Amino acid sequence: MLDLTAELSPDSRRPAVAPEWEDPARYWSRLSAATGHLPAPVAVIDREALRYNAMDMLVRSGGLPIRVASKSVRVRAVLDAVLELPGYRGILAFTLPEALWLAEKHDDIVIGYPTVDRAALEKLFADEQAAQRITLMVDDLVHLDFIDSVAAPGNRPEIRVAIDVDASWRSGLLGHIGVRRSALFTPGEVASFARAVVARPGFRLVGLQMYDAQIAGQGDDAGSDAPLIRMVQARSRAELRERRAAIVAAVTDVAPLEFLNGGGTGSLEFTGSDESLTEASAGSGLLGGHLFDGYRSFQPAPASAFAFDVVRRPAPDIATVLGGGWIASGPPVASRQPRPVWPQGLHTLSREAAGEVQTPLQGRAASGLGVGDRVWFRHAKSGEPAERIDAYHLVSGDEVIGELPTYRGEGKAFL
Repeated sequence: MLDLTAELSPDSRRPAVAPEWEDPARYWSRLSAATGHLPAPVAVIDREALRYNAMDMLVRSGGLPIRVASKSVRVRAVLDAVLELPGYRGILAFTLPEALWLAEKHDDIVIGYPTVDRAALEKLFADEQAAQRITLMVDDLVHLDFIDSVAAPGNRPEIRVAIDVDASWRSGLLGHIGVRRSALFTPGEVASFARAVVARPGFRLVGLQMYDAQIAGQGDDAGSDAPLIRMVQARSRAELRERRAAIVAAVTDVAPLEFLNGGGTGSLEFTGSDESLTEASAGSGLLGGHLFDGYRSFQPAPASAFAFDVVRRPAPDIATVLGGGWIASGPPVASRQPRPVWPQGLHTLSREAAGEVQTPLQGRAASGLGVGDRVWFRHAKSGEPAERIDAYHLVSGDEVIGELPTYRGEGKAFL
């Protein structure tokens, strides 16, 4: 149903003609026409936009293989289709139960976060094939102790592990810039931990992960603070390139590693240029949440979107849709709200924002909307909308060509 390999070449970053989504009236009107027979809320993935994003990410990574971050997709058909493309390799999962499920078909799964799920660990220990296909993430000896507490080394398969290393920037003036993940930061700390892992029976050290959220997850072309963001990112890139090379050298002296992973959707150019890495990880850029609109180096196509129907008019300048409160994780700020994108010129009310059951909208287009009209939204992120719906409708051209079940639609809720 979903094949992204046809008529593609890695050097075709942009279509020969301007992409349709650069003409909002044409793009959103087509999606409205294709899905007009479906009840709201209706969620779609446009096949051509998804294809464009997948190829654009490969070009941006400069030939470095990309491991697909499943949390930013949560649709198995999309994961499968993307991994059929040359240049994509392996999955970066977010929980062990998810990885066990995906390992029924896929043979290279790294879990991006530590796990303390005893029941899932017991399932992993009982499945030799899964133990060979799944790599756990660790950054503390407590993680190894916990795994051993579930089953001692002699009573389980050898467990593949990777080390998560803090890729944030520690500024003398600004403090910690980035996300709070691993406590491991210096080459010495990482090498010491690697030696401890290698010395433990029942574990095999196979990889290293360093996610630079302050670069990959922060747009550099939006708002009055964009110049400051660009300065911080430039300094962080310089520091990280040097420190990461030293860390990789130190750890590979301890043990040969299968993969050295870095980056995310927003830092693929930087990650692809780092000779110390063997792969990048990315996923959000495939579906193109609106948080990625504020980057200078790339502009993803809005490959996924969802629509709600207007159900009432409480005032001449307000149109209210049923639903809308599909809020993204992160700080509770406006950028985490879903964004109404069509008709153009709509915005939420400052005192209500996007609501659990209803969302009032104002703006120049609101007065022209009637009960039963449809409004298109984009989510801030890419994977989280899949927790709200059972399936995306796959659109190509002027028609719906299939349905793509989400994790939820397949009866799964991992986190």
